[in-house]
Amino acid sequence: MANKTNAKARTKGKDTAKADGKADGQNGKAARPSGDATDYVTFVIAGQLFGIPVLKVQDVLAACEVTRIPLAPPEIAGALNLRGRIVTALDVRLRLGLPQANGAAERMSIVVEQSGELYSLMVDEVGEVLSLDPKGFQRNPPTLDARFREYSNGIFRLKERLLVVLDVDGLLDYEGTSKAA
Repeated sequence: MANKTNAKARTKGKDTAKADGKADGQNGKAARPSGDATDYVTFVIAGQLFGIPVLKVQDVLAACEVTRIPLAPPEIAGALNLRGRIVTALDVRLRLGLPQANGAAERMSIVVEQSGELYSLMVDEVGEVLSLDPKGFQRNPPTLDARFREYSNGIFRLKERLLVVLDVDGLLDYEGTSKAA
């Protein structure tokens, strides 16, 4: 059974928001909606900061037992049981074309729902929830790594880091239906 955990307590000490609550270089405050701001759950994979809209997130899980699925694509880590529901676990590192994580590292999962099915996005670390002003949202720059660009909706340039906003639907689309349109 998967265990729910406090995402902030598992960030391994890496700051994604300043101590005063200001998101690096943005006007929004961590975990507090303000005006037109959009909230993003942030996470780190291979040292890169990513985010997905908080409204897409169903749950955040600590490292848990995943049962391998025979003949599944390499990025499908397996399946897990979340309160009696079977959840497909996707290794986001492998989906992005990055090397496999060190086996000793405990990874976390962000559970999202698509078309009535639950998916666990396995990531290295889960960070803060940041409220970011949509005015700071930019299209993918041509210099963004092609592996990230394929599954990215755009970016936010924070004071010290680049936040890549992942396209959850595109990440979970194995039939290429969203790219074809």
